[in-house]
Amino acid sequence: MGINFTNFFSSKSKNSKMMEFQDLDHIDGVSVSTITANLYQNPRDDLVMFYFREGANYASVYTQSKIVSENIKWNLNQKTKKIYSLIVNTRNANCFTGKQGFRSLEKIAETTSEKLSEKQKEDEDHPKKIKPKEILFGCTGTIGETFPEDKIKSKISNLIKGIKYTQNKYIWMKAALGILTTDTEPKMAMEECLIGNSKIKIYGIAKGSGMIQPNMATTLGYIFTDANLSNLVLKKLLKKNIVNTFNAISCDGDTSTNDMISIFSTGKVKHTTIKNMNDEKIKDFDSSLNKVLLNLAKRVVSDGEGASKFIEIKVQNAKTENDAKKIAFSIANSPLVKTAFAGEDPNWGRIIMAIGKSGTSLNFEKISIKFGDLPVVQNGKVYSNYNEDEAKEYMRNRYINLNIDIANGNKSFLAYTMDFTKKYIEINGDYRS
Repeated sequence: MGINFTNFFSSKSKNSKMMEFQDLDHIDGVSVSTITANLYQNPRDDLVMFYFREGANYASVYTQSKIVSENIKWNLNQKTKKIYSLIVNTRNANCFTGKQGFRSLEKIAETTSEKLSEKQKEDEDHPKKIKPKEILFGCTGTIGETFPEDKIKSKISNLIKGIKYTQNKYIWMKAALGILTTDTEPKMAMEECLIGNSKIKIYGIAKGSGMIQPNMATTLGYIFTDANLSNLVLKKLLKKNIVNTFNAISCDGDTSTNDMISIFSTGKVKHTTIKNMNDEKIKDFDSSLNKVLLNLAKRVVSDGEGASKFIEIKVQNAKTENDAKKIAFSIANSPLVKTAFAGEDPNWGRIIMAIGKSGTSLNFEKISIKFGDLPVVQNGKVYSNYNEDEAKEYMRNRYINLNIDIANGNKSFLAYTMDFTKKYIEINGDYRS
């Protein structure tokens, strides 16, 4: 599956479907530059810079893995109020690189801060001296390889020269492409909303295709808004909206060492001051942020390595939300379930197996299962009018809805996953080739 440039350039959608691209255009306070640092054998954009010329408030959530990349360590060490740049490289995860990997980031940050300070003098009436600690990093790629400090450092000057102060759809596409690894499609999303009477933009890009299992957030995702929100409000909004978006997806059950979702607020729209999350005027923004995150999260699953199916798993009427989530992910991460979907086999016995091993309290005589609107299991036994041929026909769909009713409570959870095909094995077997 290749990148559909025709869809990209022809799409005019503000609320796109999975295979369409939205019209991300200009957002005040964000500048973008992409370049090749020759990190791959075949040259492609593999280094992306986001520059906030007046600084941006920000918040991030990171992987909960006990082994984390050096860029995550760097980011966690930065306690500054505003960020002036985010630099993202592909091909190298900068994980298990030790002191060399961390020191490389220090040197790149020093070079970048120096060059950006020079750009401030050229472009700004009141130039700011940018500090290394005001720069964040995103890294993605292979674990355990020496971090390519020299290649990246040598491109910083050209990266800064290429900064575009006015954005358009093509530039956002370049940025979304520049952060990909095994992805086959760029992932972009946008929403427009109101804070008070002020119009606000929320743009986002993400990457992720494999090593996807939520444990705070997953993969790399970057959200940009021209709203004027404090770091604390951004942090609370992000943590709240991660739960049913990036924490509701799984491709293969593996949590990356580099997972990172960040939101940057440029403050260019001077709306009513928002002091806390309970302010009624933030509700539209809150809802729109969730839509952007969910849009991106679904795109990650849809583009899962080798995926032929996008699967939505709704578990309802569980005793607790945590029980519903455990059951949903027990199904989503079962290789037997995922391969059955790949083979378009309505083998509901595998779903029963996955529910049973979830570790939750159950009464199997109450469980019901539907494929879409087709009843398969009702009250703990096969549905009296179950039609295997209809179920097989339903399994041929690209988008599958699996509905599980536990019938021992009133809590639910909605998870998203993909199937396991032979292509998944090929991609990961050849990953470093």
